[in-house]
Amino acid sequence: MKHSVPHDLGREKAKRVAEAAIGSYSQRFSKYEPSCDWQNPYAANIGFKVKGMSLKGSIEVAEKEILLDLDVPFLMRPFKGQALQVIEEEIRGWISKSKAGEI
Repeated sequence: MKHSVPHDLGREKAKRVAEAAIGSYSQRFSKYEPSCDWQNPYAANIGFKVKGMSLKGSIEVAEKEILLDLDVPFLMRPFKGQALQVIEEEIRGWISKSKAGEI
């Protein structure tokens, strides 16, 4: 199930927001070995490691929302909501910065 973070930035600006959020997340949470591999201009595979387990997912930038999806192993499912919340907060912070002209 995809998790949606709505925005009103348009697709191009939202893509810059997603890139900034992922870059910031990668620096702040480097101990989780985050990765991001853009498959096309608006969709990327993402991943990170928690407690020795790899979590993989995707991010897709649409015109009015940024969609997140995480494929979480059964043992890590209790942490899925927490992981999505952290990523969503990062994106929302960068959406605010974009609206303030900081991106």
